[in-house]
Amino acid sequence: MGKIVDRLLLLLYSLIVFVASIIVLCTASGWIPKAQAELTLSHFYVDKNYAYPGICISLIVLLISIRFLFISLRRSRAQSPSIDQRTDFGDIRISMETVENLSLKAAGRSKGVKDLRARVKVNQSGLEITIRTVVDGETSIPELTEEMQSAVKSYIEEITGIPVANVTVFVANIVQSAPTFKSRVE
Repeated sequence: MGKIVDRLLLLLYSLIVFVASIIVLCTASGWIPKAQAELTLSHFYVDKNYAYPGICISLIVLLISIRFLFISLRRSRAQSPSIDQRTDFGDIRISMETVENLSLKAAGRSKGVKDLRARVKVNQSGLEITIRTVVDGETSIPELTEEMQSAVKSYIEEITGIPVANVTVFVANIVQSAPTFKSRVE
């Protein structure tokens, strides 16, 4: 919800800055006569029908500017994505990179896999881990992937204490082995 409000504020802010830029551009380039600009400006001093909307718009732009300043300062302190857990002794933060590396370590224990990559997402039911690999082509792929899924799930749950919702293994390719030729001695 907060992101939607911030996007709407950004849209409103952009429109106000756009209109103000056009007015300044037209005034500076002489497209708006000096007498007309002075007359309009004098209305802000004399006529409350001009002053009150001007004050309201200025306050809105000021508040939106303060909001954007606050957001930019708050996000600059942001740390890398992590999984937060609360225990009796305090808070625990485990970075997503740590979980990815643990997943690679567990998946790498399976024989016949090469070039592993991992991606971790967090949802309400636990972690969703995706492992991308290249296999040697000499081991049964269903058995290999099932073994890898089981190993990753149990290892992550044991080490981090975070439940794993599912482990998806994507076999991208098989390792192409170079043909071997026997040399012939005569």
